[in-house]
Amino acid sequence: MTMRDLRVYVGCLDADAVATFYSRRADGPVYRWLYEEGTGRWCFSRVHLSRFELKVFCLAEWRVVPASLKTRLGEHYLE
Repeated sequence: MTMRDLRVYVGCLDADAVATFYSRRADGPVYRWLYEEGTGRWCFSRVHLSRFELKVFCLAEWRVVPASLKTRLGEHYLE
């Protein structure tokens, strides 16, 4: 499994930054990731690029990305 060119972001100004993550691989689409308590699973939705302003996001350090999200990202971006 390879997640080459994958970037994970958090909102720099968002108080819930650690609860919401965004991912983008190379120049592909941006996805917003939220943890749903009811299902116990990370769910994603595609974000329109006009709503994704890079200046309000920071690259997330891989160590702050929850293990369950790392697993989900691996499933999502399988090569």
